[in-house]
Amino acid sequence: MSDDPSAAAAPPQDAFEANRTYLGSVAYRLLGSFTDAEDVLQEAWLRWRSADRSGVADPRAYLTTVVTRLCYDQLGSARARREAYFGEWLPEPVVSYQVSPASPDELAELGESVSLALLAVLEQLTPAERAAFVLHDVFAVGFDEIATSLDRSPEATRQLASRARRRIKDGGRRATADPAEHRHAVEAFAAASTRGDIEGLLAVLDPNVVWHSDGGGVVSAGARPVFGSDKVSRLVAGLVAKWFTPDIGIAFALVNDEPGLVWHQADGTVGGVLAFTVAEGRITEAYVVVNPEKLTRIAPVGR
Repeated sequence: MSDDPSAAAAPPQDAFEANRTYLGSVAYRLLGSFTDAEDVLQEAWLRWRSADRSGVADPRAYLTTVVTRLCYDQLGSARARREAYFGEWLPEPVVSYQVSPASPDELAELGESVSLALLAVLEQLTPAERAAFVLHDVFAVGFDEIATSLDRSPEATRQLASRARRRIKDGGRRATADPAEHRHAVEAFAAASTRGDIEGLLAVLDPNVVWHSDGGGVVSAGARPVFGSDKVSRLVAGLVAKWFTPDIGIAFALVNDEPGLVWHQADGTVGGVLAFTVAEGRITEAYVVVNPEKLTRIAPVGR
């Protein structure tokens, strides 16, 4: 906790706005939805504005607790909504066309990178496990502070994070951390896809690859995952043959800080985002988000 008295004396809007990016990053990692994260930030601001701040030594820690508790409550209702969702529910992707690494200050605000694949696996955790894991492993929040947010003991919070790591390891697919290998596989997938080259797709897809897609019932997408390189390669080739016209393009991008793809119209409007996990040079999972409601924040390609 900070001993700086100016932190408590700062105008409420200044203190909240100074931490808005960080708080939004926490909420997004906890919820996987920008819309839900914005709702949480709005409610957090209202509570911060009306709170007695005279005893708040560290606004950032205080606001982290407020946001965590709001997200914790939100996760319960979100799970019920997602169970009624048409097809697979995938997190909203973060897309960047910049390749320069984040600065230390940006990393402090944004937290450690969390891939779209990991966000999808986080859906399998309980709200308490997810909060403990995200706060500690992604944002380096201490267990004492997390315990306050979750109304648990520090030891219980430590156990929640440990259990979350085990469940993530058990529920996740094989993946490597080599960005060059990851990008090479994405480039090979893009080249084979645009040619409708099934043999080329089979060469870059793991035999046990899983294809996930989210159209939200708004646009056409598979209601269930597709398993195996043979089925996935034929699915991709069929989609390209049916939907890709001369005014459709594919661009490389960072999707949640990992090499991925976006497909777009001639004017740059994004129509879909593809994220991948890669192991030993082959794609083990693909995550395809085409629900337009989850693409509204993505800048057009070329802008």
